Amino acid sequence: MIIAHLPAGYITSKILYPRFQSRGCSLKSFFWSGIFGSIAPDLDLVYFYLIDRRQHHHHTYWVHFPIVWFSMLILSVIWIASVRSVSRAALLLIFSLNGFLHMLLDSVVGDIWWGAPFSDKPFSFFTVPARYNPWWLNFLLHWSFGLELAIAALALCLWCRSSSSSLASF
Repeated sequence: MIIAHLPAGYITSKILYPRFQSRGCSLKSFFWSGIFGSIAPDLDLVYFYLIDRRQHHHHTYWVHFPIVWFSMLILSVIWIASVRSVSRAALLLIFSLNGFLHMLLDSVVGDIWWGAPFSDKPFSFFTVPARYNPWWLNFLLHWSFGLELAIAALALCLWCRSSSSSLASF
């Protein structure tokens, strides 16, 4: 996925915020945690380009291991279940949920090492054939980019339909 991570994070955060609003979780904190979680796995691109010099697929770095995001998700659920004030636990939940969603979205046409670090076998639902140069053109002209555009359109729809002015900024 190229453009769908942020919109998907917005959609997830928008849908889940009403469940945590009454428990003292601020709108801004919840949305920023969700948005940051949706792109956090791709922070490895800084290392990929500046330090590793593109020697290894960036999905092989630990921030792209689904077990990392699933573990944080489980910890946040346990934390929420064990405390009365769930504000900080909710921030971890939306952050890790969107990080895990990032793994799912990347699995559509990108290799994700779902068994890492215990297995070195990549998985993706579909393959994007290498037909065009530069490489990113293959993704833009593949049917999966339509899915990305649909996710972005849904996020835009949700944003435009926000009934309250405080939610309109998110």
